[in-house]
Amino acid sequence: MKKKGRAGRQSSEKDRDTMRPEYDFTGAVRGATAARYAEGTNVVIVAPDVLDVFPDSESVNEALRALAPVIRHKRVEVRR
Repeated sequence: MKKKGRAGRQSSEKDRDTMRPEYDFTGAVRGATAARYAEGTNVVIVAPDVLDVFPDSESVNEALRALAPVIRHKRVEVRR
């Protein structure tokens, strides 16, 4: 038997207010920090065939830091 999705819930459960009284968003602006967050965040999807080599962000960054000087050097050569 499949579980009922959102559409199958009773309206009283769906409309129930779960916001705590101590949370006050009366002066809030929706998306106010979204642009700033996006500027400082880069999301990269690692292909499944290299996950054994790069299991986390630290291993990816370590490899990129090792490769970066070579790429920078090549860019300088191309500009000449």
